[in-house]
Formats: sequence, structure tokens, C-alpha cells
Amino acid sequence: MTNRYGMTVPFGGPLFAQADRFRELVDLGYTDVWTAEADGHDGLTPLALASIWAPELRLGTAILPAFTRGPALLAQSAAAMATAAPERFVLGLGTSSNVIVEHWNGIDFEAPYGRVRDTVRFLSEAFTGEKVTSRFESFDVRGFRLTVVPEEPPPIVVAALRPGMLRLAGRESDGAVVNWLSTADAERVTAIVREAAAEAGRSEPEVVARIFVCPSPDREAVVAQAKRLVAAYVNVPVYRAFHEWLGRTELFAEHWERWDAGDRSGSLEVMPEVVVDDLLVHGTADECRAHIDRYVEAGITTPVLSIVPLAGLDADAAVRDLAPGSWTAS
Repeated sequence: MTNRYGMTVPFGGPLFAQADRFRELVDLGYTDVWTAEADGHDGLTPLALASIWAPELRLGTAILPAFTRGPALLAQSAAAMATAAPERFVLGLGTSSNVIVEHWNGIDFEAPYGRVRDTVRFLSEAFTGEKVTSRFESFDVRGFRLTVVPEEPPPIVVAALRPGMLRLAGRESDGAVVNWLSTADAERVTAIVREAAAEAGRSEPEVVARIFVCPSPDREAVVAQAKRLVAAYVNVPVYRAFHEWLGRTELFAEHWERWDAGDRSGSLEVMPEVVVDDLLVHGTADECRAHIDRYVEAGITTPVLSIVPLAGLDADAAVRDLAPGSWTAS
């Protein structure tokens, strides 16, 4: 096992009522909590609460989109979290997707690679506390100075799928955030990140993986229900391109053909079960723990579990069953 082991938060239900559940994560041996930002809670409010409720936990965003906050506001937000949780906050930053950026936020999803690269470079300048006046390719900043400067700037990890962004993560940030990939894929992508970091003379990068987990022995129900979840991702253009690069074009060919034709139910029927087995950790708790271990062996330094409550799964029980303490007991 790695010495870092995270959980995706917040949990279901009202946010104000989750303090005890965050505290339980510490008791169970979890080291990290990481948020996502799509159509539920924003990525920072749960972490601000966690900084008070469970100050032992490291806090991370996986991820904040580079498009949906302006550069200065993003610097302020990250600096505020870094001062709320000194040396315990990691800023995960990425492009997000055209769905979230354009369809939901009304912002043009243009030149995503450049936007992330420029945002990382701007933040590195801003966290020094010096005035920033710079013309980047995707935006200009004139005369911004961060007046609340954290003593230690937060590490930045970049959400990356394909080689260009993976190399950027290794070359210009402190590591990468990856998701929706198999253990074999993890070995491939972590090698790219590490090689880029080494070539740039940077220290060993962190590689965070959001791992979707459903510890249920009811394989038939899990696979049938998980196909819809997988489809929700692999039909977003950035993820479709990712899985084409990974070599799954033939596996997904009939699914994509039917999906593009508007035959949603038919597309799910023809999705191969091996895709679910590759991308979703499922089975008994022991089988899930062994599967998560394989991600670590493939180069993931920080596995972050995201509990997927399929087949009637009790999500709270799953958090306990998959905790680091249960590893030792088993």
C-alpha cells in the first residue's frame, strides 16, 4: 500500500451534517479527501469545512476547471485554502470538459491545453506575492498582486489524459490527476509524467488517480448498471479521444456508433463487459482492495476512491470496508 489513501467527498446528504463522517475517515486511516466540481457542490466549500472538521486530512481538488474561474480569483481561492490548511492543500487543476465549460457555464472551450499551461504559469508567479503583469497566449494579466500569500505555495497537480497534458503535468507542475483508466493504462500514463518530470529536473511527481469503486459481489447488477456510468464519460469528446489513444477504438466502436445515432439503450447493450471490468473496481471488498493495490503497483502514488453505489450498495459500509485499517485486518 501507498502511504496516501484518499476518499472523494462530500458524501450524500446535507453538507452541514457530514462532520462526523469526515472525522470517521481519520479514524479509519484515510489520509486525504479530494473533491470534484461538476454539477453538485463546488470544489472548495467541502474542503474548507474539512479543514476544521478533520485537520489531520490532506485536502485536494480533482479538479477545479481552469476556465470557470478567472486567473486572479483562482489564485485567491487557492491561496485562501492554503492558509486555511497550511501545507495540507493540493490544487488539482484541469481543462474539465466542453460540457461543463461551454454547455453549463457559457464559456468558450478554446485551446484547453494552452489555458491550463498558462494558468499553471500564472499561479506559480502569483503565489510568490509579486505583482504579475504578463501576456499569456490564452489571457493577459495586468498588475495583479496576491495580498494574502501562503507561507508555502500549494502544490499544483494537472488533470491529464493524453501525452501532451501528461507531459505538461510532469514538466511544469507537481504531478498529475488521472481517472477512468485501467491498471495497464495507469502504468502507461504514469511513465509519461515521470519521464517529463525527470527531463525537466523536477522532483518525483505525485500521480493522483480517482478510482471508481463498487464493492459488491453482485457482478450482473453492477455491470449492467455501470454501463450507463461509463457511457456518460466515454461519450464526452475529451474522454472519447482519451480511450481512442489508449487503444479502445475497436472495443467501443459499436457502442459509439449506436450512441451517435441516438440509440442510447442499444449502445449500452453492446458495450463489452470487459470495459466495465477495466474501468470500474468491483467485486468483494477483498477483490477491490487487491485491484486498488494494482493501481499503486502501476505507479499511482495517491489512490482516491470514489464510491459508486450500484446494486443497492451501502456507500457508508463501503467506505469502512475499503479503509486502510481493513487492509491490515485482512
